[in-house]
Parts: sequence; C-alpha cells; structure tokens
Amino acid sequence: MSRRCDICGKGSVRGNSILRRGQAKKTGGIGQHVTAVTPRLFRPNLQVVHAIVGKTRQKVKACTKCIKSGRVLRAA
Repeated sequence: MSRRCDICGKGSVRGNSILRRGQAKKTGGIGQHVTAVTPRLFRPNLQVVHAIVGKTRQKVKACTKCIKSGRVLRAA
C-alpha cells in the first residue's frame, strides 16, 4: 500500500528532526545548540475518497490539497 496521492503524485519526503537545547539569544539566552539530528518522514495527508474515474465509481487515495481544490470529482 503506497503512501502516494493518486491525483498529483505527492508522496513521503525524508527530512531531519533537530533537537535544540538552550535559550535563544533574542530572548536573553546565550544561544541554542543542536544536540541531536535524527531522520524522520514527512507524510502527506491522504484520504480514501469515493470518486468518479471515467464513468465508474472507485476508491481513490487523494491528498487533502487535491480534495479541497476540486481536482477530485467526488461520488455521492
């Protein structure tokens, strides 16, 4: 089961989770220091929707951006 939007192709993106320690300089501290960098995944907000594809009603995995913008023709 892929985590990919069937409409626009949006999928998971790899990034880092950065842990910082200390108070920021602008709030009166001596500055923040990075203590750990761990990998993480940014996943799209996918929803399973009943949509009309061609002339048939099918279940489609679509991201919320596609649903909101009207790229998915929803079936009742």
